[in-house]
Amino acid sequence: MEANFFKSLEMVLKHEGGFVDHPKDPGGATNKGITHRTYSEFLGRPLEDVDELKNISDDHVELIYKQGYWDKVKGDELPGGVDFTTFDWAVNSGPGRAAKYLQSIVEATPDGAIGPRTLEQVAQFEPEYIIKAMAEDREGYYRSLKTFDTFGKGWLRRNSETLEASLKMGNV
Repeated sequence: MEANFFKSLEMVLKHEGGFVDHPKDPGGATNKGITHRTYSEFLGRPLEDVDELKNISDDHVELIYKQGYWDKVKGDELPGGVDFTTFDWAVNSGPGRAAKYLQSIVEATPDGAIGPRTLEQVAQFEPEYIIKAMAEDREGYYRSLKTFDTFGKGWLRRNSETLEASLKMGNV
């Protein structure tokens, strides 16, 4: 739902936090969940230094999340709650992965690109079912990662909080 982007972004930013450069994070340095690489690609040039990432503007953060994640998972066209759960997973693990799991849940071809056929399939399922299935699949995915011992507790907390917020957004 179009009206949910800003609310969803606010919740994502709470999960993502500020600047982090954990040595075991394969994404490397991030600020507000945006990696060095993602910000460089957004700007169309290499970053001058890590301080440029540390000082990313709120306008750039909003545009990156809207164009690179929300729009890619068709957040404006998904039911309330399904939009947030799909967006949050896209931010945390990539839009293609979130899309494939959503597509599998709604019995669409899991090609990683949400289009008209996937949206038709989404409409055939109750949002509550999709939201709960996404949370279950997401937990299983996290547990399969080699960095689960390092980051798993936070991922599971995020998944639980996303489930709860998504159900509220979907009025279920």
